Order: sequence, then structure tokens, then C-alpha cells
Amino acid sequence: MDSGKIIRFGVPLALIVAFTAVSGSLYFSEIAGFVPCRLCWYQRILMYPLVIVILIGLIEQDEIMPHYVLPFSISGIGVSSYHYLLQLGVIGEAGACAIGIPCNLRYVNYAGFITIPFMALAAFILITIIMLAVKRAYGKLEPGM
Repeated sequence: MDSGKIIRFGVPLALIVAFTAVSGSLYFSEIAGFVPCRLCWYQRILMYPLVIVILIGLIEQDEIMPHYVLPFSISGIGVSSYHYLLQLGVIGEAGACAIGIPCNLRYVNYAGFITIPFMALAAFILITIIMLAVKRAYGKLEPGM
């Protein structure tokens, strides 16, 4: 795909993914009444700023925007992966979730494997892939384009 098209469509797509993830988390907590566990809060802390950072990067056509986004999205992959593995029972109970809402609680379980941490993981992975493609596309553009 053309570098210009990746930048033109990739950044808005990343914004849509981040906005959808934030909207979904707010729906689950504020409308559905699901109380977020500690790891859910960590994922929110990593996802919520992405909407603003990507939006500003889109408006300003900032070539280094992926450098701001990738630390959040890659860290989010780590937290979401850990949380999902915890829910699946692959790893033991987390110390971070010893108090309050248990992190292995499944409010949502679509098709037997799609849980809230899984959805967050998918969003973080999509944003990371898109930002890596955008970063590469900006590197391929000739100066002045």
C-alpha cells in the first residue's frame, strides 16, 4: 500500500479503535454497572490518553506521533495480555487484584473467549500495528512531502 494512504487512513482508523475502546469501557462501567478491577483501571490509564494524542497527531499531521502512541499501546498489550491470561487461569491470582474486585471475574464472555481484557488486548494490538505502519510510512516519504 502507498505510504500516503497508510498515513491518510491509518491514523483515523487508530483514532476510531481508541475511541471505540474508551466508549466501550465507559459503557461497561457507567451503563452496564460493571465495576472495573485494578488491572482494568491500568488498561484505561493506557487507553484513554490515546484518543487525545492520536486526535492531536491527526489534526497536526505530526510525523512523530507514533513515538508518543507506541509506549502506551505496547504497555497496554502487556497489561491486557497478563489480565487475559489471569482470567483464563493460565497464571495465578495477581497481587494487584488481591483487594477489591477480583481480576479473574468475567462480566462478559462472548463465544467462550471474548472478555473485556481480550477486547482491550485486541484494541491495543490494532493500534500498535497501525502506528508501526504509520511510522514506517512516514520514514518512506521524501522530505517536503
